Amino acid sequence: MGSLELGPVWLSLQLATVTVIVLLLVGTPLAWWLAYTRSRIKPVIEALIALPLVLPPTVLGFYLLILLGPAGPIGRFWVQLTDSALTFSFSGLVIASVIYSFPFVVQPLQNSFQGVGRAPLEAAATLGAKPLDAFFSIASPMAVRGYITATILGFTHTLGEFGVVLMVGGNIPGSTRVISIAIYEHVETLSYEQAHILSLGLLIFSFSVLLGVYIFNRRLPFNRI
Repeated sequence: MGSLELGPVWLSLQLATVTVIVLLLVGTPLAWWLAYTRSRIKPVIEALIALPLVLPPTVLGFYLLILLGPAGPIGRFWVQLTDSALTFSFSGLVIASVIYSFPFVVQPLQNSFQGVGRAPLEAAATLGAKPLDAFFSIASPMAVRGYITATILGFTHTLGEFGVVLMVGGNIPGSTRVISIAIYEHVETLSYEQAHILSLGLLIFSFSVLLGVYIFNRRLPFNRI
């Protein structure tokens, strides 16, 4: 076996970490709203969130490339603001990864919040707790399974993404060359040894963290505060 190519590994870990942090910050209030809202537009929002699950990555990547490109509405604004392009950059990869991994974070959180139910929150309200206090002291601890699942799924899904990353980021060493792109390049150049090292490492890591989640969730009481 040859030596491990660390550049794409560290870049992928950075991308997955930043993506999950952004997704948790944005996805938590959205998942909370979806769990309890009775709005008529709820099915539309849920369909939009779930779209990356069924849409081919190349299709999503193509439209993100248009939106984030220098001629696109988002990309043009970014160029004017920073004098740099979003496409083929780490920032562009973060935006694309957040959008593509959205359902893997929002859906587990929504299911967990729905599992909490209204009764504990109503009980907290009768004791004088404000909505924000009830959320952090009651709902969030009871939804810890959802947070763990959302974090792991969002992280591992970002690590393994290929189509969207290739379309938006390309293959720039040190900037956008993540693990999946490096594997594809090694296969193209018949460097199967390097491709095997990266693929096996990703396979072992993904299986290990998923196994850990299942074991942890089996041992964790459902209504833990």
